[in-house]
Amino acid sequence: MTTGGVTRRHRWATTPLGVAALVSGLVLSGCAAEPGAGSESVSGEIVTDGSSTVAPLTRAARHQFVGRQPEVDIKVTTTGTTAGFRAFCAGTTDISNASREISAEERAACAEGGVEFTEIVVANDGISVIVNPANDWARDLTLEQLETMWALESQGSVTSWQQIDPTFPDEPLVLFGPGSDSGTLDFFTEAINGAEHEIRTDYSASEDDDNTVAGVRRNDGGVGFLGLSYVQASEGDVVAVSIEGVAPTTRTVQAGTYTPLSRPLFIYVSNASYADKPQVSAFVDFYVENAVEIAEQARVVPLTPEQVLIAQDELATLR
Repeated sequence: MTTGGVTRRHRWATTPLGVAALVSGLVLSGCAAEPGAGSESVSGEIVTDGSSTVAPLTRAARHQFVGRQPEVDIKVTTTGTTAGFRAFCAGTTDISNASREISAEERAACAEGGVEFTEIVVANDGISVIVNPANDWARDLTLEQLETMWALESQGSVTSWQQIDPTFPDEPLVLFGPGSDSGTLDFFTEAINGAEHEIRTDYSASEDDDNTVAGVRRNDGGVGFLGLSYVQASEGDVVAVSIEGVAPTTRTVQAGTYTPLSRPLFIYVSNASYADKPQVSAFVDFYVENAVEIAEQARVVPLTPEQVLIAQDELATLR
């Protein structure tokens, strides 16, 4: 078992789904606790917050779990991964939904707040670049074109699709994306522009991914980025483009060929909540043990069989 204070980075580009990276990165920290038995009735509140990408997954888990445990009230709020970690490290939530790993600074904040946690990879995702269906010129983009589109130095100056590629029409470039508290923003910016926060800010930002979908749908020259589940839920309204000839799909994400925008999705569990609240331990156990079915219901890329076994084995060490 590895403590929560050790920073792990998941590398997906070189192995199928980055299985080796996820094996090393499936980190569970904290003390053992007796979970609420799935066959026993539990009640009470569970408070979750964080990523809008992970929220559909946690909502699907809630739907299935509450069907068995109707006396449990599970709140799923979406303030973004970063804001979710602020609340979590302050001790105000039981579970933090995250579309990126917790940072060193956030680990320190949790330590300062006395919050010990368990990190669990529960699904996979491919950040998808979406365009309006009327856009028939940019159905495949290169990493260089994406960097030109979103680079900090492009702010206020790159305003037309033709500036992305001279073969593209002189159509206004209308940008949409996540807000500053989003883990998707952090991951995308590091993958495309080389560092977090190195991204232009003259775009319509929202922590609600449905707003990104709506904005792209309203503008022929619209473009944005978000989790794959939102693309699948908005079929016909927007189109996910290929990156370097590879489209974001369950197959390409699990195979590790959709690079560099494939990533793991996490839940972070308060060890104190797991130990002291039977409803939390019962829900977390259920979430992990049914991760594939939950992901499929939420239209999220599920864990591979190897990841499922690792998650279940690691969860067993908490019992």
